[in-house]
Amino acid sequence: MSASDLSETTPASWGRMDKASRASLSEAHATIHVPKGGTWFRRFLAFVGPGYMVSVGYMDPGNWATDIAGGSQFGYTLLSVILLSNLMAILLQALAARLGIATGQDLAQACRAHYSRPVGFVLWLACEAAIIACDLAEVIGTAIALKLLFGIPLLAGALITAADAILVLMLMSRGFRYLEAFVIALLTIIAVCFIAQMVAAQPPVAAVLSGFVPSSEVVTNPAMLYIAIGIIGATVMPHNLYLHSSIVQTRAYERTEPGRREAIRFAVADSTIALMLALFINAAILIVAAVAFHDTGRTDVAEIEQAHELLSPLLGFGLASTLFAVALLASGLNSTVTATLAGQIVMEGFLHLRIPNWARRLITRMLAIVPVVVVTWLYGEKGTADLLILSQVVLSMQLPFAVIPLVSFVTNRRIMGTLVAPRWLAIPAWLIAGLIVVLNVKLLIDTFFGTGGLTH
Repeated sequence: MSASDLSETTPASWGRMDKASRASLSEAHATIHVPKGGTWFRRFLAFVGPGYMVSVGYMDPGNWATDIAGGSQFGYTLLSVILLSNLMAILLQALAARLGIATGQDLAQACRAHYSRPVGFVLWLACEAAIIACDLAEVIGTAIALKLLFGIPLLAGALITAADAILVLMLMSRGFRYLEAFVIALLTIIAVCFIAQMVAAQPPVAAVLSGFVPSSEVVTNPAMLYIAIGIIGATVMPHNLYLHSSIVQTRAYERTEPGRREAIRFAVADSTIALMLALFINAAILIVAAVAFHDTGRTDVAEIEQAHELLSPLLGFGLASTLFAVALLASGLNSTVTATLAGQIVMEGFLHLRIPNWARRLITRMLAIVPVVVVTWLYGEKGTADLLILSQVVLSMQLPFAVIPLVSFVTNRRIMGTLVAPRWLAIPAWLIAGLIVVLNVKLLIDTFFGTGGLTH
């Protein structure tokens, strides 16, 4: 192979990465063994983990708020939005994994390498805003769960969440596989809790299936659109794209073209399976809310605490409320782990700045705790419920700043080499990016001209 041939097949970013930056998440980079022989299933198991860590962001407390509001106000109609956003998430996370494996760079490093400093700085600020908005949802969700399970006041619970930095540090010190095992264990708890609630709810199958069919009302009804975009923002999370492009590189796959191709296949399979679990959880939350609240005339239920209080009596299942709170706590704890990692990856990738993990976690968490404390103090628990849904809309507004760079990179042969996204993948990727921009513009118009907003 000649030098000119090599330049056609090798991503241009490889050389820059070696000279300009260290490996993404360097303490865990290529630390997980991938067997070279054996069955495909044994090799696939080596790649299982990152997808489930990414899926955490698709079922965090912010999803609960938007799903409960959507189910109680509009019944099963927004199931189609959950399905659409999940399909979008599967494709976008597949692209994030492809970028990380093909170039050896995470999305933040790629942005720094290929954009000017001012553009990179704006993208970094947008991503940090998304992480803070996500952390805001985790603080509120975890504080509510602590109150529901142990009677701890909301303000005290919000302050207690700062201690979760210790949990993340302990897990990271044991190795990346321990971190993944912890996440998967909590995901299992969440799934079991909602399977039990779905059995108790006994939703009408025909109504549920019809809810997965798209309705034009989602776009024409401003209140429904607000919740729908909140669901998309809570599902397709900007920082997850940065996270996934980094943690797939923790596998010690062969850094050759065949090795990278196999790694992409396994990583995409891992994230697709994990995100189908996220689809089930999100759909289950909305369905349970629709059965318990919308179908009984309680269309005003939009707060997690209201839902907890009413679940057991309305479903006739004594443990329903407890299972709901346990799953919420597991969701908040899980989101803590992934948000911390995403924050580290983004800061290192964009700024080449490394600070201790505990300091990074405390800074992010304090930025989230302050507004929660202020809003709770001024407006009470109703204010935190509105703040929770608003945080998901803020996340949605940040999506274009992550999605457009990601799609532009993976469809660029100069950056990706022979691992560039094929046309059949590039076309829907650009369509999704365009849809996200259009929905956000529509939301801005409705919000600022008084036709949108919450209608609790």
